[in-house]
Amino acid sequence: MSRPGSDLTLLLLAGFRTLADQGAAELARRGHEDVRPVHDFALHAIHSGADSASELGRRMSVTKQAAAKTIATLEERNYVAREPDPADGRRVRLRVTDHGLAMMQLGQEIFDELRERWEAQVGAESLAALEETLRSLVGDNAIRLDSPGWLARDMDAVSPPAPADRG
Repeated sequence: MSRPGSDLTLLLLAGFRTLADQGAAELARRGHEDVRPVHDFALHAIHSGADSASELGRRMSVTKQAAAKTIATLEERNYVAREPDPADGRRVRLRVTDHGLAMMQLGQEIFDELRERWEAQVGAESLAALEETLRSLVGDNAIRLDSPGWLARDMDAVSPPAPADRG
């Protein structure tokens, strides 16, 4: 008897949420209690070249206004900074600060630790088989940390919708 497709969807989502929630809780224990998963996605996008609210909004599939609110939060918490564009003095660019880079590195270390816990729980072969099966189903390039797509609703939940940016 096969299980409904929705079961698989919910199991995959629960796996993601479990790791994301445990990662955020561990980051909080280690001094970054102000970080949410959407902040991590935004930092990765900025670090990979999204240097304006418009570009961050495009990469995260949210409005420019929602992206600007996230940028303001990250700037207030010293995870990103604004600096003049050397090629265009009228333009301001975003960059991830040393504090932001250190948090991103710590986050990676925490996810490595969480993976090790899962490996200890189910065995190295089982976890490797799960990863390989998922990779064969979704492809090697299916995940881009700077483009969570449907997760963008988390950002919009903290910002009221605004008219689409045309710029």
